[in-house]
Amino acid sequence: MGLEVESRPSDSPYIERVWRSSSGDGLRQMTSVASAHGELVVWEERGRVSVAVRGPETRASRAPVPEDATFFGILFSAGTTMPHLPFHRLVDSDVEIPDATRRAFWLKGSAWPLPGYDSAESFVHRLVREGVLDRDPVVAAVLRGETPELSERTIQRRFVAATGLTRGAIRQIHRARRAAVMLRERVPVQDVIFELGYFDQPHLARSLSRFVGRTATRLEDPSEPLSLLYKT
Repeated sequence: MGLEVESRPSDSPYIERVWRSSSGDGLRQMTSVASAHGELVVWEERGRVSVAVRGPETRASRAPVPEDATFFGILFSAGTTMPHLPFHRLVDSDVEIPDATRRAFWLKGSAWPLPGYDSAESFVHRLVREGVLDRDPVVAAVLRGETPELSERTIQRRFVAATGLTRGAIRQIHRARRAAVMLRERVPVQDVIFELGYFDQPHLARSLSRFVGRTATRLEDPSEPLSLLYKT
């Protein structure tokens, strides 16, 4: 058994997706796909529980996978911020929360019950109520396709402050992830190029290699699974 991943969408404006996975014997590493989102990750390995806050990832990378471990994550929507652990300072990095147990962990000076796959929304709602999470409505509006009455410079500044990434970088990451999903669904390469606005096949190949870590022909490679990919 390799890495089994399950995920679901959320109706919370603060959550992009909720996921969980488990690892089996024989798997040593995985490809972590680029992501424009910060997230909270909980994992248990050999009876020890760990919690970390991760920032956006600007390119694909290889990540070790411990044997017989379980993982759970809350992927925050783009524009959701954690002011005391700002995501713009965690780009391509993470910070582990010390002293986590199976019951609780410490965050911003308070003990919080460990969230679960089915309780993510209530947990995030409490984070918002207690001021641990915030959300930039401008970033969310632009990503929905709206046009706020602000200068481009102001919008760009809001994106970088909330996410650590420019709007263009987020667009490129989202496009590459969408291309990977379409190709895994057997959509012809030329249709992917046309629909997503790539110049040509080499342009698509460079994007996939940078952000997904695979060429189109290796997306289904079972020897090294990909991290969470999903339809937006």
